[in-house]
Amino acid sequence: MAASEKPAYVYMVRCAGGQLYTGWTNDPSARLKAHQSGRGAKYTRAHTALDFAYLEECADKSAALRREIALKKLPKARKEALCAGWAAANMHLNMHKI
Repeated sequence: MAASEKPAYVYMVRCAGGQLYTGWTNDPSARLKAHQSGRGAKYTRAHTALDFAYLEECADKSAALRREIALKKLPKARKEALCAGWAAANMHLNMHKI
């Protein structure tokens, strides 16, 4: 990764109805806040974004975009399995919310 290049992330956000929205960002915290406040994607404005269900760091924007496309092609069951694994591995990050 070049010194001037920021890391990029691909993510899935869980919506109120259980749906998953997939996207990419350079700033996960700001992007989640945008989705939650109605300034994010049209889809999450209509389906109420709750929290990250999955977050993966990628080398750069190009890698994140490729990974986003790959995730969007997965069947729902595979997406849910990824989310479950990520949630279990990152349970300690959510402990401060309790």
